[in-house]
Amino acid sequence: MDKLFNKKKIILIIGGGIAAYKSIDLIRLFKKQNCEIKVVITESGKKFVTPLSVASLSQNKVYQDIFDSEKEAEMDHISLSRWCDIILFAPITANSIAKLASGKADDLASTLILASNKQVILAPAMNVRMWEHPSTKENLNKLKKYGYKIIGPEIGDMACGEFGEGKMTEPNEIIKKIEDYFVNLNEKKKL
Repeated sequence: MDKLFNKKKIILIIGGGIAAYKSIDLIRLFKKQNCEIKVVITESGKKFVTPLSVASLSQNKVYQDIFDSEKEAEMDHISLSRWCDIILFAPITANSIAKLASGKADDLASTLILASNKQVILAPAMNVRMWEHPSTKENLNKLKKYGYKIIGPEIGDMACGEFGEGKMTEPNEIIKKIEDYFVNLNEKKKL
């Protein structure tokens, strides 16, 4: 796995929801694999993890706002989308899934994804009823047709006290799935 991930450039978008704490482990795991990681954190994501802890672990600036007064000439959503090898949105909520499915671009995360031609990977996390709702299923099917890859969610106990499908996939498993993506990509290049 070390060679496969070596020097890969990963954008991690941290969405809202209690599963955001798992994104901290994702950053650690990517850094351990010698990846360069840049993190975009949504407004909701900041309610669960702090930009300071994310910056400390990623050893990079944390991107939070579509309009950065320090970089007025550079548009982060464009530069980030060109910089990376993949975009991982983990956790992604039902709201952000709906936003992406409708093509809405009203924050840095959604504009970055809309401006990108890179592989987008989503790791959903939400209450079981939200996960099972027909609109969520329809939105996910639409995103799959656009070429997005979905990892999870898993079945288990949830922070809300319920049990069912909707729990974010564990960071180690997400890393394995991304490794599989890069292996498959390398195999296709050989053909």
